[in-house]
Amino acid sequence: MASGAVARPLASISASIGLKQVAQRGFSSTTKSQQLRTQLLRSSRTNISIRIPKQSLRESFRRGYADKPIVTEKVKRRSWGFLRWTWRLTYLGAIGGLAYLSYHIYQSKYPADQAEPDPSKKTLVVLGTGWGSVSLLKKLDTTNYNVIVISPRNYFLFTPLLPSCTTGTIEHRSIMEPIRNFLRHKSTAVKYYEAEATKVDYENKVVHISDDSEIKGSTSQTSVPFDMLVVGVGAENATFGIPGVRENACFLKEVGDAQQIRKRIMDCCETATFKGQSPEEVRRLLHMVVVGGGPTGVEFAGELQDFFEHDLRKWIPEITNNFHVTLVEALPNVLPMFSKNLIDYTEQTFKEETIEIRTKTMVKNVTDTYIEAEFKDAEGNKVLEKIPYGLLVWATGNAVRPMVKDLMSQIPAQKDARRGLMVNEYLVVKGTENIWAVGDCAIANYAPTAQVASQEGAFLARLFNQMAKTEDIESKLGVLSEEQSTASGKEARDEVFGKIKDLQKRLRRVKQIGPFEYSHQGSLAYIGSEKAVADISWLTGNLATGGSLTYFFWRSAYLSMCFSTRNRILVITDWIKAKVFGRDTSRE
Repeated sequence: MASGAVARPLASISASIGLKQVAQRGFSSTTKSQQLRTQLLRSSRTNISIRIPKQSLRESFRRGYADKPIVTEKVKRRSWGFLRWTWRLTYLGAIGGLAYLSYHIYQSKYPADQAEPDPSKKTLVVLGTGWGSVSLLKKLDTTNYNVIVISPRNYFLFTPLLPSCTTGTIEHRSIMEPIRNFLRHKSTAVKYYEAEATKVDYENKVVHISDDSEIKGSTSQTSVPFDMLVVGVGAENATFGIPGVRENACFLKEVGDAQQIRKRIMDCCETATFKGQSPEEVRRLLHMVVVGGGPTGVEFAGELQDFFEHDLRKWIPEITNNFHVTLVEALPNVLPMFSKNLIDYTEQTFKEETIEIRTKTMVKNVTDTYIEAEFKDAEGNKVLEKIPYGLLVWATGNAVRPMVKDLMSQIPAQKDARRGLMVNEYLVVKGTENIWAVGDCAIANYAPTAQVASQEGAFLARLFNQMAKTEDIESKLGVLSEEQSTASGKEARDEVFGKIKDLQKRLRRVKQIGPFEYSHQGSLAYIGSEKAVADISWLTGNLATGGSLTYFFWRSAYLSMCFSTRNRILVITDWIKAKVFGRDTSRE
């Protein structure tokens, strides 16, 4: 009887088709329902009858079966919906960016037809294709003038990344933009002559030019007349009259200089490993000396040390113990245009990279194997030391070009000028009316940097555009003035007078252009080991920062300043290639 009594409740429970499924499905989400299900399953195995209160069963069923799964499903739906829309927006943005880039590349590759210059308009001659000249040409409305560009190099060079070309981090063609690539996109055609301006005849308004290319035609020298002239020929390397510099040192201003340095680095390394070299000669060959503690010298020293640490040491292990970089600077510290804490940070970084800094050291003489440098010892006595070198890079300053010197000698107001053409607040060469100067060949009380030259060129473009509008309005005013004097009737005269008043208002607005004012955006310099320093203008003060994050800012800033989309893509490709495969250690 007892066993039968126990079996009947179990039978009735087991007979309920959904009871066990309900217990498994509804009680699984809470602790209480889990306990009930466990007891139920255990009772079925041991044939023990268990009474389940109806209220507990109802609450457990409602709590476990109805509430939990619905909330979880809503959360999952919301999260998946957010991710799905984020992916869609990212996908559409990428497609849109790619389409815009493709259209921009297509436009740059296939220029539209250009209008021919109007012979009746003034002839504007631009000398040089550097920062100032190119910035002027980019923003100039060429429909207002007959524009002629004269330069011995038919490309624009992004000089801030030139030190990277010396070690193969970037290929030189990646920072070169052919001058015709953007002149061809101007609304009115611009004439370009690949030649060097040898002399400016100010009195006769003529520029004498010479074709210095290897292939010469029937005419290699000619002259170009001008109504307006912009001198943007830059400056040459300053040697300060030190004997032996021009004959033995490598400069760093042009593409050819970077290529020469690159060959010289590998020549020194390969010659140092040549059989039978003495230890003294090996140390000399592997001693790289950089003269000049400005941004160019500092960046080259950092790039060179990186080249050794990441590539040369690995592929030519014989030079490991003798490769050494020394930076020589006549001033008390490097990077004098930066703040004191960034100077200290740079010097500390160079110390960690084993780059030796020799400040307050002046070079007195240069031979093909050593430099003679003068410095003061601890007691204040002048000491002359011979420093042997394998590579000597001279990055010290600028000097006036011969053509600019000749122009200065023709203008009495320039007799006291020494470092370049003196200009007024509108960049007009003092003593002239129709000659302007931009960049390193002009003295405008600003540092001779690419940033200054670029802003000067943009200012001249605005000035010339406004001058053309002014002349056009003044000519229209002259015509209207004659019409008013010959107009018959009050209504006709009033109509002409109204047009004259409108044009005079436009003329006043057009003439409201202030003098040139330089806006300093900041200074950047790479110091090696994927670190950089930045002294940036921020609101009312300066933001001085240095380190690895600044290095990424340095890269992004220089990338944004590259001339064209083509340059940016090529530079990014070179950076990736150097990171993945390393720098090329071949000589050429």
